[in-house]
Amino acid sequence: MKHSILPLLFIVITVSSAGCVRRTLSITSTPSDALVWVNHREVGRTPLTVDFTHYGTYDIRIERDGMEPVLTSRKANAPVWDLPGPDLVFEVMPFQANSKVEWHFDLEPRDESMTALVERARSFRNEARGAEAGSTADPAMETMNLNGSVPPEPVSKATTTSTDAVSQ
Repeated sequence: MKHSILPLLFIVITVSSAGCVRRTLSITSTPSDALVWVNHREVGRTPLTVDFTHYGTYDIRIERDGMEPVLTSRKANAPVWDLPGPDLVFEVMPFQANSKVEWHFDLEPRDESMTALVERARSFRNEARGAEAGSTADPAMETMNLNGSVPPEPVSKATTTSTDAVSQ
């Protein structure tokens, strides 16, 4: 009887003193103090460290005044010791294992000029039309003046000839 209690007592002590795996995501940016969203949830300003539960792909949005926003996705890969199988050993070890994923983003200054705004608008319009293969852009939109007025219609170089014959 005494021998059957010792293994049970050892298991209870081992499990009760078990560690765990702490998974953290560290996000930095240049310049710092950019607002960060992870999977559409605001998590803070860079530099920051947040805990996460699952490895996989995360949607990232980073914004800062005067800088172009960053909209991307990044993958958090599991270390070998945190893959299914070996992770069972680390979950019951009497210490805490740490898994740290680090991402850095370089933000670019935003060009606030009217020319840059029009160029970004054209770029977005072309991306939206990208699904429509073979469509041609509206020439009036391509040549619109910055003040919103439409320039005069261009003179067509092609001439049409009539082939009507007058019968007598």
